[in-house]
Amino acid sequence: MNIKRLLTVTRSFLEAYGDYCKPLCRELGMPQMAFDILMFLSNDPEQCTAKDISRSRGFKENILSVNINKLVNEGYLERLSVDGDRRKVRLVLTEKAQPIIQRGQKIQQEFETAMYDGLSAEEIVLCRRCLEIISANSEKIKNSPHRDIE
Repeated sequence: MNIKRLLTVTRSFLEAYGDYCKPLCRELGMPQMAFDILMFLSNDPEQCTAKDISRSRGFKENILSVNINKLVNEGYLERLSVDGDRRKVRLVLTEKAQPIIQRGQKIQQEFETAMYDGLSAEEIVLCRRCLEIISANSEKIKNSPHRDIE
């Protein structure tokens, strides 16, 4: 698979995921990004700052901030200070967010099943392993100096 195809598949994957989540987001009157923030914090609680979310999901900080404020104001998130660093703020899911999280996790499981449709158990294991390696390589590239190509 060449880079053009990989980028197209990535974009298609994200669009399909958004389409899968759209009915719940509409029902809740919640923007996709707000839903994604809740699911991100649920799935990866160690990554609990706005900076973590922005870096991992590629959300623009100003739009992310608006959605975090909305979630805090609606009682889905709390901001807690980080011991030893007054500048850092931890985002914590509240009890009010739990029904959304449970429904969101079910949607994510259904989406994952749909994405692997037609693959054998062995192919799914191999696919997951390949994606882990590609993800690790992406992180290495992001964290290394870029080479100028002439």
